[in-house]
Amino acid sequence: MTDTLFKIGFIVIGLVVIYKLIFSGKKGLTLFEMHFKQGRMTSHKGKIPEKFERECRGIAKSEKLTCVVRAEKAGSVRLHVSANVGDAITQRIRNQFPFDYYDKKSVDNSRQAG
Repeated sequence: MTDTLFKIGFIVIGLVVIYKLIFSGKKGLTLFEMHFKQGRMTSHKGKIPEKFERECRGIAKSEKLTCVVRAEKAGSVRLHVSANVGDAITQRIRNQFPFDYYDKKSVDNSRQAG
């Protein structure tokens, strides 16, 4: 009886570990996230560039979008738009995104001894 319980426990632990390895992939740092429902922004997180937010609100309002727009930084910045949004509208949103704002190198103003 205890042998069976140990086998079942081992299998369950193995499945949990496999699940965690497959589905908990390391995502990048989320810079911001905007949720739209029927063309209106329902919620947002993070620091959104002012002009981009204004343009996204305009696009969402004109197209009556229900979607999520999220920017992640994992090395470089990536913009994610929900899959239920058409390719043309996704491209319009991407065209408004200020990638160069996030790709700036930080300047080290400290004095170097030498």
